[in-house]
Amino acid sequence: MKKMLLATALSGGFMSSAALAQETQQDEIFVTAQRREQSPQDVGVALNVFSGADLIAQGTRNINALENFAPNLEIESQFGSGQPSFSIRGVGFRDYATNNAPTVGVYVDDVAYPIPVMTQGVLFDVERVEVLRGPQGTLYGRNTTGGAIKLISAQPTDDFSAGAVVEGGRFGRVDAEGFVSGPVADTIRVRLSGATSQGGAWQTNRETGEELGDAEQYALRGIVSVDLAPDVEAIFNLHGFIDQSDGLGLQLFNDSAFGPLAHERRETSWGSSPEFSALTGISQTQSPFRDNEGWGTSLTVNAGLGGAALTYIGAYEVLNRKEFNDFDALTLGGAGVFFQSSADVMSHELRLSGETARLNWVGGVYYSQEDLGELYQSDFAASFGPGFAVTTPYNQNVRTMAAYLHGEYELSPLVSVIAGLRYEDEARKLRDLGTFAVATGPLNFANGSNDFTLENRDLNSDNLSGKIGVELTPADDVLLYAHVSRGVKSGGFTAYNTLNPNALTPFAPEKLNAFEAGFKTSFGDVIQLNGAAFYYDYKDQQVQSAIYDAGTGAVVGRIVNADSEIYGAELEAVLTPSPWLTIGQTFGYKSGEFTEFMDLDIAASTLAGMEVLTDRSGQDLGFPNISYQGYVETQTQIADGWSARARFDYSYRDTLSLPLLGPAYAVGDYWLANAQLAFGPDDDRWELALWGRNIFNADYDETRNFFITGGAADIAAPGMPATYGARVSVKY
Repeated sequence: MKKMLLATALSGGFMSSAALAQETQQDEIFVTAQRREQSPQDVGVALNVFSGADLIAQGTRNINALENFAPNLEIESQFGSGQPSFSIRGVGFRDYATNNAPTVGVYVDDVAYPIPVMTQGVLFDVERVEVLRGPQGTLYGRNTTGGAIKLISAQPTDDFSAGAVVEGGRFGRVDAEGFVSGPVADTIRVRLSGATSQGGAWQTNRETGEELGDAEQYALRGIVSVDLAPDVEAIFNLHGFIDQSDGLGLQLFNDSAFGPLAHERRETSWGSSPEFSALTGISQTQSPFRDNEGWGTSLTVNAGLGGAALTYIGAYEVLNRKEFNDFDALTLGGAGVFFQSSADVMSHELRLSGETARLNWVGGVYYSQEDLGELYQSDFAASFGPGFAVTTPYNQNVRTMAAYLHGEYELSPLVSVIAGLRYEDEARKLRDLGTFAVATGPLNFANGSNDFTLENRDLNSDNLSGKIGVELTPADDVLLYAHVSRGVKSGGFTAYNTLNPNALTPFAPEKLNAFEAGFKTSFGDVIQLNGAAFYYDYKDQQVQSAIYDAGTGAVVGRIVNADSEIYGAELEAVLTPSPWLTIGQTFGYKSGEFTEFMDLDIAASTLAGMEVLTDRSGQDLGFPNISYQGYVETQTQIADGWSARARFDYSYRDTLSLPLLGPAYAVGDYWLANAQLAFGPDDDRWELALWGRNIFNADYDETRNFFITGGAADIAAPGMPATYGARVSVKY
């Protein structure tokens, strides 16, 4: 298939004006979505790829911002916390707890980050990011139902190079990153990079005028590449980060039952009860904050074995998290929560791959061990009465073992077949979970008694998943593909505050059977058009709900399983009608409904004193149906040896209806638009850019909910207002 950079733009890598056109027309971004280097147009998978320059131009400093540039992708911080929820094509999992696996796998340099909160560091010095849509598992260490996001760090270079980017913006925000790379010996290459983000407080306390939203983040990474032998390379990666930023202040979108309050877009509030302050040591007037740090190391060894290649990846990642959030946006302590988490993940992956004239294959084994210890404390004084400051500690251990095999065989120059298989065995152990409330005595466990006996739960599962498909290449610039795949997401535990042990009954793994067909085409250097359509048969989808405990007559919040179906399509196009103009458009559509879900009617069950179920079959799943992204980029010579570039990009997200909460908590649709003007010399030594983000100052929320019964505090996680600033990039 014809290889050209325009292909990468269509695949989602919106070309950055941070890179000079003269260079980008010669260099193509390759992807490793199928464990080998390929042009995105040669991969029969729906994917997007963004270069490091793209991320800088888009202002993407955190993985969550990718949702504005890839179709059918949503990344939602849970009520403004550091716990993200990833969703691709409507396959997502909303859970503010730390202990459960995501539906979308996140990989950094081929190392899986199975605890979602571990993904929230600064995004810097990146070679590229790949977003893969659909179940993954026959090529990766982890198994997922929604898709995968791969971050690939920039690697050490054979020649000396260095660079830096400094950006200043509205509200006093400053972001900076830099790197130094090159050889230190004939067989050793080193790359050192770092980044920091400072300032940017854009919210105010409506009672006191105190500002909120300052960033204080630091990150470092060192990569050493060593040639151990002519066909053996070892790559050692050591990295770490510190995040002492302010948290996000939630916004009241209705008048509170505690009195009418102003709703100016950037206003928020916070506060804690005396009991919560005494329990945690956090001041009653303390604003939301993060005090997180993490570090990790990995060793990758690549060895050529004649007709095959052997790869070993060993990694160890550590996260220490302290995070205080106020989930009611009131001063009286109705739903404050303080997370103290300690997590470490150890993993090993051994992979063997090979290629012949007609066959590409890869097989591997994977092992990981996750250890999570968490203590979270909740302030329910305004919800349940004075004294309800609650502590819930627990520990969770997860052991995962897997083996996978994937092959692609060319039957003829026209037809290739693809098949993959994966077996996974997992053991999850929840230990020492209890709930202790100040108001109900010195100690009380989840069973409601005062016995200091902590609850333990085990969940053992083994699953088979796989993929089979066909690819057709009727012409050099045309790829047609169709495949059926099955993905599995781990089961888990509802590790929330509870006075009932039935809340800890594990929920089952979810299974997704995916049917997809698509095409990738090029029409010379002028037009590229890619598309895909899919249908998902979703079994045991994990859903936030509740159960009724007949023994105690209590309604107990718990994650449960339901069946559903999802279908949709994506269409992506890039037009280059002239060398100075590029236009890119992406459109995503998805729709889904429950096919079998007997859900608890909480109000009716409470009133009747018995279990009352409601049939939600046919009810919409509530995710945004339409996503739309686009950009227009121009470039021109302004003088001999000097170029100027302009870019305008925009994105649309449809209504988020949240039907299980009711219509009052629907999040309206919104548009975001960004603009940039940049100029610099053609030798790419430096560049100056002026930018604006959310330039039309769209008023939007990320999500909505309530945390005090009776509608006393309806809250929303607000989006950023308009920002603008300048950026200087230098390169040697």
